[in-house]
Amino acid sequence: MDAPMYTPLSTASSSAGPTPRRGGRNRREETYTELRRLLLAGAFGARARLVEVQLAERLGVSRTPVREALVRLVADGLVERGPDGYRPARPDLAGLRDLYELRVTVELRGLARALESDAVRHDAALLEPLRDHWRALRAEPPEPDPGFVLQDEDFHLTLLRSSGNPRLTETLESVNVRIRPVRMYDYLTEDRVERTVTEHLEIVEHVLAGRLPEALTALRLHVGESLDVVEQRAAHAIAQMALRGGG
Repeated sequence: MDAPMYTPLSTASSSAGPTPRRGGRNRREETYTELRRLLLAGAFGARARLVEVQLAERLGVSRTPVREALVRLVADGLVERGPDGYRPARPDLAGLRDLYELRVTVELRGLARALESDAVRHDAALLEPLRDHWRALRAEPPEPDPGFVLQDEDFHLTLLRSSGNPRLTETLESVNVRIRPVRMYDYLTEDRVERTVTEHLEIVEHVLAGRLPEALTALRLHVGESLDVVEQRAAHAIAQMALRGGG
């Protein structure tokens, strides 16, 4: 990921009803968004088959947007495809804390190395546009959306990239891919999106002002809180899947 992703992301539906019938791209995007919302809510049994015809009837669309949505959800890590078709992917919490430990170690290292050496300076040319972007999000907070995880990842990658060690950034990118399906659970409510925006701004403004010890503390707290929320919500989704059984 070599450039910031400062583009609006789709917003998840907050209703439990079927996706409205619309044409073209809107129908495809709404089908994907609604199916993703149902999966994150644990709306299907743990080993339920995701059958195109049944999903199309449930969402009020044709099979084509459902088929496209399932392909995208496999890429997201929320759906698995096997010999007998598609099934919900079970959130993987087993190694989540280990990966978060690696994540925070790498991210804090990007700040600590500037504290240890006067030769290391964070690149303001990367951080100032990043700050401005998140200020705009604070002025007009986006709706809750699991896809907001991509903007969150971009913030952390840009912050780390600004420290000047590309190997650290590569490591964080690889961790992000593995934890992204579970981290989507962090952005299902307005308070979590708004808190993320506020905390990101606090961190980047500390760095730009040269307050690196304060930035370290803020970043550590920010990532730790995210882990707690993700674990709670993913565990709830697993429980809902278990209650619904295999179908």
